[in-house]
Amino acid sequence: MQAQFQTSIESILSTERLGADGTDYPGAEVVLARYLWNMALCESLYSPLQLCEVALRNSIHLYLSRLFEREDWFDDARFQLMPWAVDEVQKAKDKISRTGKPMNTGRVVAELQFGFWTSLFEYHYERYTPFLPGAFKGVFPRLPKSLHHRKDRKNDLELIRGLRNRVFHHERILHWKDLDKKHALILSVISWISPELHHMATVLDRYTAIRQAGHIPWKQKIAQHWP
Repeated sequence: MQAQFQTSIESILSTERLGADGTDYPGAEVVLARYLWNMALCESLYSPLQLCEVALRNSIHLYLSRLFEREDWFDDARFQLMPWAVDEVQKAKDKISRTGKPMNTGRVVAELQFGFWTSLFEYHYERYTPFLPGAFKGVFPRLPKSLHHRKDRKNDLELIRGLRNRVFHHERILHWKDLDKKHALILSVISWISPELHHMATVLDRYTAIRQAGHIPWKQKIAQHWP
């Protein structure tokens, strides 16, 4: 790899960020190839993560709208949101207000963060609200009854959220030994909500091919363009 090119890339991407891919001193080409491979892995996970997040959000919204017989269920006093969740709803409303757009339920729901939706599977919502355990069937109609366990499903959603945050913030994930399991978990959650969406997610999915190919295709691309 050209020395000038290598120096320029390191200064732009930061030596520290690239250094995470070179702790075993494999050489500059391999370090950059691993960085590009990680980027491709994150890109391949964007599609299933997006489908999972949107499907979960909309499925919860539809279930709660039916449960409380109103679309703005987040304003219903019968649904005792935890203080943090109340603040998140208000932040979403404030953000919409700042844009000057009309306030409506659809905009509030779309503005709420993934963490808000996963938090609805905490113990509070099983003990003090009518959300759980009915949400297992209402939100995940294809979830086997043997898997209707709040703690386990909450853990599943938090694992996905953790991966989502790393992917969306361009962090390193290729070193995770359980990355394949987390990818499979994303697809499983989608399948619990909608088999049709799961089929589409599977057809669009490129993760497995990119994961199995490793960093070699990216090393070859570097050698081809910057010998």
